[in-house]
Amino acid sequence: MGKPYLARRRPADVPSEIIEEKDVPIPMRDGVFLRANVFRPDSAGRFPGILLRTPYGKKEGGYERYVEAGYVVVVQDTRGRYASDGVFVPFYVEHTGDAEDGYDTVEWLAVQPYCNGRVGTMGASYCSWMQWALAKLRPPHLRAMCAYTIPVELDQLDRSGIFRPARRIHWWMHSMAPDIRRRTGEPAERGEEALRVWNQIEASRWLRFLPWLDIPLYLPKGLSKYVEDWLLHPGRKPWRFAEAHSQIEVPNLDFAGWYDHCWATIGHLSGMQANARTSLARTQTKLMIGPWNHVGPGLRRFGEIDFGPEAEVDIHGLIIRWFDHWLKGLDNGVEADPAVRYFVMGSGKWKSCSTWPPEASRMTYFLRSKGDALDVRGSGRLEAGEPGDDPPDAYTYDPRDPVPTLWDRSLFTVPSDRRLLEHRSDILYFRTEPLAQEIEIAGHPELVMYASSSARDTDFFSRLVDEIPAGPALDICQGAIRARHRNSPDRKELLEPGRIVEYRIVMGPTACRFPMDHRIRLEITSSDFPNYDRNHNTGGNDLAETKMETAEQQIHHSSTYPSRLVLPVSPYP
Repeated sequence: MGKPYLARRRPADVPSEIIEEKDVPIPMRDGVFLRANVFRPDSAGRFPGILLRTPYGKKEGGYERYVEAGYVVVVQDTRGRYASDGVFVPFYVEHTGDAEDGYDTVEWLAVQPYCNGRVGTMGASYCSWMQWALAKLRPPHLRAMCAYTIPVELDQLDRSGIFRPARRIHWWMHSMAPDIRRRTGEPAERGEEALRVWNQIEASRWLRFLPWLDIPLYLPKGLSKYVEDWLLHPGRKPWRFAEAHSQIEVPNLDFAGWYDHCWATIGHLSGMQANARTSLARTQTKLMIGPWNHVGPGLRRFGEIDFGPEAEVDIHGLIIRWFDHWLKGLDNGVEADPAVRYFVMGSGKWKSCSTWPPEASRMTYFLRSKGDALDVRGSGRLEAGEPGDDPPDAYTYDPRDPVPTLWDRSLFTVPSDRRLLEHRSDILYFRTEPLAQEIEIAGHPELVMYASSSARDTDFFSRLVDEIPAGPALDICQGAIRARHRNSPDRKELLEPGRIVEYRIVMGPTACRFPMDHRIRLEITSSDFPNYDRNHNTGGNDLAETKMETAEQQIHHSSTYPSRLVLPVSPYP
């Protein structure tokens, strides 16, 4: 299959000029005014509307392509943010008022003299969260959504019960706090200056801060109480979008990335397919998954990794095409598109399926070694067939010297070359022989692992890697588990030191073709910091403690303890 379709443009849709209105007040049902920038064609007639609600400060432009395609674009500061009135309530609680504000704004836009009454919503991340919140209230003039890269529930941001400090601290300190401080008269940087201060001064200080429960002391009051309450109750589930799907009547277009920390956005597709309120929403919700991260959907290159020309996708063109059908009624093939289109790394091609994950067979590789898997050149290997009777592999996990996360200054996950960490003595390596034939996978790889630890609680990380003969050793996907939550995220069960326990680590989604002569590599370790917080190995509350202890880890692989990697193998081409 070729690249996904691009938008079809009609000359009649292109206005000669664009009218811009800044800080337009929009009344909410409780009398609060939220302000928006409006961009619309300078031509006669009424046009479909596209709404983007954001807590990050509305842009002064950048929507020309949408207006030239014949849309009115309204970009609104959400309640209590930037130019809008009211008090900001972050999404850590169930009822923030954003659902009602979104409903009121959709209905306001629908009756403006320049709008034809057909409204769509768009935006990523928190802006996507805003859409799912309002859609469950079913505003009468909402026709379609393009809500992408936000998980179904809050706890899916911190999987396996492990706090993810880098993105959270960056978000609190750099993205949310400055505007709250500004509104209360406190000194605050903004925009590029705030980013410069974070990169040059604050990042190195805050990312090794302990204990995490004291972080709220350094946040403005309008944010700190919510952060503190969430840190005290990190397993809470306030979003409830899995329940909201049954209330939603319109289809959604979602984009996800194999390297996006919010890859759990994929769950909206199956939720809508099974439970959406209308047949239209159940059958016409779509998902596209590429080799992207949280801020780069549509790009072909991340750092040193180039996924090829087919990976580069015109995201804005696809969004316009989506709304051309649902808001303008153009017969452009949207309804015939497959429910899922996904990019297969290693092949440079797109494939499609009816839901995620696609059907796949299972290929099992057993872990084997002579006890020297700490060396990437050792005997650690992945073998099909039967488990052996090998001695365990061991390493020391010291939370004071964690395995560092490989990413860029933005602290968003990126595909990395794992060779950079091969000098360490706390990562185990298990590899296949160079492949005699290609293997393609699509879905969620799983590690079934038998391990013991000297600690009452500890972490284990698994990572799937494509070893390319001339390099790099490309990071494909990873998974993690906190030992105390090995059986349930809602139940704590501490370890008995030295006792061998079974762990099942389901890794993130991926689609990858391993060509001939490549090796499939599995890495096992106990940290990935600061992407994930360090387990202190004490059995206590890692968010509240500063004390750290080392843990002696053993990974067992034998006929009695058959540790194994299970891959979802997909047919090809």
